Amino acid sequence: MPRTPAEAEAIQDELRPLLDLTGPGPLRPATVAGVDVAYDGDRLAAAVAVLDGATLEVLEEVTVTGRTAFEYVPGLLAFRELPALLDALERLTVVPELVVCDGYGLAHPRRFGLACHLGVLTGLPAIGVGKTAFVGAYRDPAPERGSWTELTLDGEVVGRVLRTRDGVKPVFVSVGHRTDLETACRNVLDLTPAYRLPETTRVADRLSRATLAGDR
Repeated sequence: MPRTPAEAEAIQDELRPLLDLTGPGPLRPATVAGVDVAYDGDRLAAAVAVLDGATLEVLEEVTVTGRTAFEYVPGLLAFRELPALLDALERLTVVPELVVCDGYGLAHPRRFGLACHLGVLTGLPAIGVGKTAFVGAYRDPAPERGSWTELTLDGEVVGRVLRTRDGVKPVFVSVGHRTDLETACRNVLDLTPAYRLPETTRVADRLSRATLAGDR
């Protein structure tokens, strides 16, 4: 674990060349995991929920509680969340074919968000689906579900702004590891049959919050 932001950034620089961004990655994977972390001060609960990729039925849930091990610094959130998330992932009995992070992959100031970091460390295909824009410029996509526009940073495409529900705010999809952007967006649409956010994210979010509330 790094002790300073400079050390954390150096780790990102060291790991970034290990990214596989060519994909194509799993399309309609049989199992998909959602990961999320809830906080209460310096306490945290990390949750991993594995869903059936076709039915979206929950197959397995794992939670880990602990304390934050790194200060909050924009762009370095992974160092707060990864120790507990990796612990939770290692406890799974079902190995997911895709991991969906509540956050970002390439759509990150250093092109190495949580989805990239988690993917490189686990070797699993991973994508980021953010609720809001963290970095980059974009135009609003058309109001119909499935519409999208490019998310660009310094002239480079780092993600897509994807409409998952008609007339509802879009989400921000970026590649993490071992998949491409087109495949990532198709999987996100498969994971959002009824709500704006992927079912993986919704289940993991509820699980992390409930675990934290019950761990008082």
